[in-house]
Amino acid sequence: MIVIILNDSPYGNERPYNALRLARAIVNQGETDLRIFLQDDSVACARAGQKTPEGFYNVERMLKGLAKRAAISLCSTCMDARGITDEDLIEGTKRGSTNPQLAEWVMAADKVLVF
Repeated sequence: MIVIILNDSPYGNERPYNALRLARAIVNQGETDLRIFLQDDSVACARAGQKTPEGFYNVERMLKGLAKRAAISLCSTCMDARGITDEDLIEGTKRGSTNPQLAEWVMAADKVLVF
């Protein structure tokens, strides 16, 4: 299992973009147990309805594609702190249980990458 943890907002720097590009490359190489955990400002990556300028990357589209091939959970405390509800989320992403779920994933993982 590979776990990727994101911390930064979807736009303003390219860490989430690069993390999701790497995640896509991992699943394209056949990794079947990829898990992505969004915490802190990265929970906004999973907000549905993102509108970006023509030609600019769109994190929502990237996550939608990954949600079909990877487990994607969000820190519930971080969601609440930012006013993000379950109804705001992209299909295939879900509210997680904060640290207990992340700790379980990390302990079971072969690799953990943090962006």
